[in-house]
Amino acid sequence: MIVVTGALGFIGSVIVKMLNDTGVSDILIVDRFRDSGKWLNVRGLKFKDQMTPEQFMKVADYQAGSGKYKAIYHMGACSATTEQNMDFLYENNVRFSRQLFDICSQYNIPICYASSAATYGDGENGYDDDHQKVSSLRPLNPYGYSKQLFDQWVLEKDHFPQHWYGVKFFNVYGPNEYHKGRMSSVVYQSYNQIHQNGVVKLFKSYKEGYQDGQQLRDFVYVKDVVRAMLQLIAQKAPCGIYNLGSGKARSFYDLVDATYKAMGKTSNIEFIEMPSDLRQQYQYYTQAKMDKLARALPDFKFHTLEDGVKDYVQNHLMQKSQHLES
Repeated sequence: MIVVTGALGFIGSVIVKMLNDTGVSDILIVDRFRDSGKWLNVRGLKFKDQMTPEQFMKVADYQAGSGKYKAIYHMGACSATTEQNMDFLYENNVRFSRQLFDICSQYNIPICYASSAATYGDGENGYDDDHQKVSSLRPLNPYGYSKQLFDQWVLEKDHFPQHWYGVKFFNVYGPNEYHKGRMSSVVYQSYNQIHQNGVVKLFKSYKEGYQDGQQLRDFVYVKDVVRAMLQLIAQKAPCGIYNLGSGKARSFYDLVDATYKAMGKTSNIEFIEMPSDLRQQYQYYTQAKMDKLARALPDFKFHTLEDGVKDYVQNHLMQKSQHLES
């Protein structure tokens, strides 16, 4: 059985979908349905069972010891960069992850866990996934700090599963993010704005050297992110923390323009004030250093920004069923 935590969420549900595509349905999804629309992310997908994190931890040690788990993809976390409750983040993003990693270490279960590019802060120390540089990073928000704490804890351990991977997601976009609201990608938000009023609103710039709409991000398609995670474990790549971005910084203007083009429309963009709670923790430039992943998976290819947006818009957002299904 393969365990996917956070399986009802954005990236977790795409993992379930791609596992299904390879013929795997013996999957335990660990997440809470609650009364949100996240259940739609797994409607039409195949899995064996569902548990809440609390239910899972009651049986995880026993089931892991019996050899039941073949691999664990740990995506479960609070991923809101605006969350300010550090106690909540520590419990969800650090303590639970430690318990799970220890189980994988004890029973030698391959694990791939979600870190984040938010650990890099404003990028003053670069975007290099070299383990020696992890302790020098300075996240800008509590969410990034919670991910940093877990990365540091992992690297300080002296006992690991034979195959383990931490992946630092950059700006991921793609199908099954529809429940994320304000935290959904600019592609999804732009698509909806275009439908509603024909104009997309982007934040003004508040930093010298960056024009409005020219803030730069490493945008990466969710299908590429998940393919990379599956391949890291399947190919038994060298263990460690890996950046998962495209390796190319592009502007928000480029992203929105690609969305308009995928819809067959002419760009119409307005610039608006940025909310005050974001200004002090806003990243103006991110670009993943991808040398390590390139060495581990030398044949791996990422979608270009234009091709990824086109696939997302035309094969998902413009279709009757936007969610991935098997």
